[in-house]
Amino acid sequence: MTLEPDVARLIEEAAAEQRKPIKQVVNEALRRGLLPHEARRPARRFRVRPHQTSLQAGVDAESLNQLADELEDEAVTASMHSTR
Repeated sequence: MTLEPDVARLIEEAAAEQRKPIKQVVNEALRRGLLPHEARRPARRFRVRPHQTSLQAGVDAESLNQLADELEDEAVTASMHSTR
């Protein structure tokens, strides 16, 4: 069997990330992909645990969007200069 380069790269990345041998990563991926949908293990339910918080004194909640916009503008400008 010959793997396409992008698939081989994904397998190598998964093996490194999971710290498992490539053979094990490939076998587990094939098992997950080939099992009928009903036989697959259900994903763990995601649960959000809310907590009460407040802003520090002097922080204006209404100006946070403006700050986010300014930071995004700086990031775009920086990326434009770095790609030249």
